[in-house]
Amino acid sequence: MESKNKQNKAIFIDKDGTLLVNVPYNVNPDLLSFQQNAVEGLRRLQTYGYLLFIVTNQSGVAFGFFKEEALWELHKAIQGLLEEAGVRLDGFYYCPHHPDGIIRQYSMPCTCRKPAPGMLLRAAGDFNIDLSSSWMIGDILNDVEAGDGAGCKTILIDNGNETEWHLGRHRIPDLVAENIKDAADLIFTMNEIIKNDIHVDNH
Repeated sequence: MESKNKQNKAIFIDKDGTLLVNVPYNVNPDLLSFQQNAVEGLRRLQTYGYLLFIVTNQSGVAFGFFKEEALWELHKAIQGLLEEAGVRLDGFYYCPHHPDGIIRQYSMPCTCRKPAPGMLLRAAGDFNIDLSSSWMIGDILNDVEAGDGAGCKTILIDNGNETEWHLGRHRIPDLVAENIKDAADLIFTMNEIIKNDIHVDNH
């Protein structure tokens, strides 16, 4: 049995536009489709020993487009599709808030809406995660900022959804990838470099 003191490492993945093809405010399981190479990338990351978490802003709840319960059903659907593909999803964290929303209980500033790091920090507490050994993968700079704020390394999926990062006005991701599979390859390479550097230092 592993030591209780041993911390886990994790991959935090944005949902819409990163893992899934973005359908705005969608909670219909029939409209779910994965981005190209996303599932293969998750499968690889899992073989590297990472826990996998979705972290997603869902302001549609605050704006009254759908109820929070609909997200639970969507989570089940995503989890089922991933399990069929041989991938285990370890957690699903969402922020239902927006300060300009119309549903009072969700219309507030919060610490969980990305770019705030609250969802990542909550998962770290729930699953004993070493954030410095973990990665945030997303398609916009709010994802990068959330990962950075939590103490993770970050990868921006450069698929056209983020248009300003080249201008240098925001926090810069540690790495840039074309898709989640590409991100998994980069993470593996980075881990091998770190491992080899440690081996060199030990001699």
